[in-house]
Amino acid sequence: MKIELNQNKVYFNSGKEKREIHPFWLRERVNGEKFLDKGTQQRLFDPTFLNNDISIDKANINEKYLEIDFNDGVNSKLDIDKIAVEFASEDTVIKSIPKLKWDSSLENIKNFEYKENFFETKEMYDLLLSFYKYGFIIIKNIPTSENFIVKFANSIGSVRRTNFGEYFNVISKPDPNDLAYTSLSLAPHTDNPYRNPVPCIQLLHCIESNVSGGLSTLVDGFTVTEELKKNYFDLYKILTEVKVKFKFIDKDVVLESWAPLIELNEDKSFKQVRFSPRLDYVPILEKDKLDLYYKARKKLSEMYNSDKYRIEFKLFNKDLMMMDNHRLLHGRTSYETKEGNRFLQGCYIDYDSTEGKLRHLKRKFNL
Repeated sequence: MKIELNQNKVYFNSGKEKREIHPFWLRERVNGEKFLDKGTQQRLFDPTFLNNDISIDKANINEKYLEIDFNDGVNSKLDIDKIAVEFASEDTVIKSIPKLKWDSSLENIKNFEYKENFFETKEMYDLLLSFYKYGFIIIKNIPTSENFIVKFANSIGSVRRTNFGEYFNVISKPDPNDLAYTSLSLAPHTDNPYRNPVPCIQLLHCIESNVSGGLSTLVDGFTVTEELKKNYFDLYKILTEVKVKFKFIDKDVVLESWAPLIELNEDKSFKQVRFSPRLDYVPILEKDKLDLYYKARKKLSEMYNSDKYRIEFKLFNKDLMMMDNHRLLHGRTSYETKEGNRFLQGCYIDYDSTEGKLRHLKRKFNL
């Protein structure tokens, strides 16, 4: 990709196509100290107040910079690499991290160790890279005092508060408003599919686990979706098209949201899975369509619950797991309360937290 000049016109050449860059687009990006605040990188001018008839009087180019004299008297020197990245309209930080498919054969995933000043280290950058690749990470030796999970979450971004609170305690208790607060096994599911938007990332911090059961389980919804698409396309297709109602009810709130079990991006790539069969309500459709839909949902459930895709492991005291709630399904095996306590704390954050932190650390370490 390169920037080219021809008769005071600026072109972007990707190697496959050559397009002129609009003069006003370049004028919006002037970056001298009169035009851009050094600290915030925010404009000191409002481009909507400019005359739309911006043109280029003179332009020069060298290896690093494009220098332009605009017809409104402004001169600016623009970084060619920054123009090329922006004009490509691609997220070169997050979207460039590949999602790695995995199943029950997954092993030797690196665990990270918490330490002082952890959140501003190169290791934190590596942790976030691993999170985006696999959809989860485990950090060991997280302090268990004073609801430290909130401090941990807020050191990455901001806690996403819900009706369960800023954080919630996952422990068996009487009269629970969710099956998570029992000692029963939990099949693979995603959290909060009845919210709009669904919380992106869940953190679970093991405060105490003195039981032989209660193993954590994970399934990669991305892997399962790709397998379903490859081997049962008609089933995959209807699960991306039909929206079902997810509903949660307790004494204080009624939450509802309509969405497909498999959601795609505009380019038809994987975006998100939602799966919580105790909470979904399929709409009334023609019988033939419902026949296909129920067949598809059953196949998807069989895959999610298959030993082929599930991993199981124990969270030990001071372990913290961070998982992508749009990609992964999680659950647990049952346990006996008479053996001892199993006490986890959880909270949610959203993608802007991890994305913002990752971009910051990439800039900080010039990666």
